[in-house]
Amino acid sequence: MTIRRRDCLAMLAVLAAGPARAGEAAAFSFDRPEGGPLALSAYAGKPILIVNTATACGYAPQFAGLQGLWTRFGERGLTVIAVPSPDFGNQEPLDGAAIAEAARKNHGVTFPVADKTHVRGPAPHPFYRWAAEQKPGQTPQWNFHKYLVGRDGSLRAAFATQIDPSDPRIVSAIVAELGQA
Repeated sequence: MTIRRRDCLAMLAVLAAGPARAGEAAAFSFDRPEGGPLALSAYAGKPILIVNTATACGYAPQFAGLQGLWTRFGERGLTVIAVPSPDFGNQEPLDGAAIAEAARKNHGVTFPVADKTHVRGPAPHPFYRWAAEQKPGQTPQWNFHKYLVGRDGSLRAAFATQIDPSDPRIVSAIVAELGQA
């Protein structure tokens, strides 16, 4: 098993955060395709919808729905983050900045896109290990699994691939989080 530098740094961040923050999503970060961290702490106090994506997946049209959520609720505080993953049929054939460019060009995405990341298997990203502990049995089974992180940094909800971003269950969960001040 290979442990990446990013995974080690993320786990060190969790440990350094101490018990009060170890249970919060803000303790994690993803790599940006252009380099540097995409730290969830930058969105502390705001809801975040984190979605494992793939540009060559049959569910890729959900990018439009995710963009719709970002457009509708972004000014009120919602952040949507795409986390491209090769874990499901290697339906993310691109690497680095090419992934973000394809999401922007082909699907109109303007929200943050992380670098390609493992979300399951023997060495998933620390955020996804944490999410699996928070929501047992509600882990990604395919691309476009959605996690809603609440304003307090806790994992509020998980939505399976088949649930479209415009589904009332997702929209009402986001509205509930945005309503908390």
